[in-house]
Amino acid sequence: MKFLDEAKIYVKSGAGGAGSVSFRREKFIEFGGPDGGDGGRGGDVVALCVHGLNTLLDYRYQQHFKAKTGGHGMGQNRAGARGADAVLKVPVGTEIYDAEAGVLIADLTEIGQSVRILKGGNGGFGNTHFKSSTNRAPRRANPGEVAQERTLILRLKLIADAGLVGLPNAGKSTFLAKVSAAKPKIADYPFTTLAPQLGVVACDGREFVLADIPGLIEGAHEGVGLGDRFLAHVERCEVLLHLVDAGSEHAGKAYKTVRHEIEAYGAGLTEKPEIVALSKIDTVDAETLKTQLARLKRAAKRTPLALSSATGQNVQEVLRALQKEIDAKRTVENPTPAKAAEWHP
Repeated sequence: MKFLDEAKIYVKSGAGGAGSVSFRREKFIEFGGPDGGDGGRGGDVVALCVHGLNTLLDYRYQQHFKAKTGGHGMGQNRAGARGADAVLKVPVGTEIYDAEAGVLIADLTEIGQSVRILKGGNGGFGNTHFKSSTNRAPRRANPGEVAQERTLILRLKLIADAGLVGLPNAGKSTFLAKVSAAKPKIADYPFTTLAPQLGVVACDGREFVLADIPGLIEGAHEGVGLGDRFLAHVERCEVLLHLVDAGSEHAGKAYKTVRHEIEAYGAGLTEKPEIVALSKIDTVDAETLKTQLARLKRAAKRTPLALSSATGQNVQEVLRALQKEIDAKRTVENPTPAKAAEWHP
């Protein structure tokens, strides 16, 4: 399945149905009076977060969504039917923006979460509504309220606990395949990963979701390579795992290249906890490994981890480091009930 993480669509709610002008006419009833019913309300435009979707691909083939118009009122005080809603089914992590104003309308992060984007028009009153002691036979009815319309931008940001970043061929996909059941494409050429991949990782009896995104190269924030828009899929992560290839020309420069692109992207990624690791250590000799670790330590200003996804060396230690950062973040965001009660008397 192809991956699509942004779509532009046009939506329109349903107009309200018109009220009816009608009079009761039956044999032996001389003064029947007005009996025109009200119009039905138009359908809403609703966005619904559903299970089983992980892309916005459906919105590539259909960009116009219109709710149904409310039914018109009829005689014998029959009200018009309510128009059917237009339901936009989206995956978890979808943000909805107003295309013209650029304003965030909704951020759907849980299954079953829904939001009304546009309200359907109210139905018009029938002539029964205007009957009074001075106007026994009103011949007026209201038209239904007009529909609303809007152009929306849908943006998908995958929800994961940890994210993998690095240059192309840094070993990100190999690491994801090693620690989870995900099956990303792996090859010995750059940009084998063309779309984000998710995997569920088990560590010491617990689980977390790990996201792999396409590699970043120098100038990605200016559109070089695949650009940097895939960084949106690690915006929700609690921690970043920055992998640097031990076989690269200079591990320190490779690290700084990716960090520069992350800083240029912004969106708070530089403030997230980062674990730095030298990958593919099985492909270099001991002397090269020592040199690359020293270079990476100077560039990152911290002691990096060293791992090999091929042999499994130190992979578990890296997972434990990720789990530790995730647990620390969750503890801050979800304190124990006792502490919460102290903070909010």
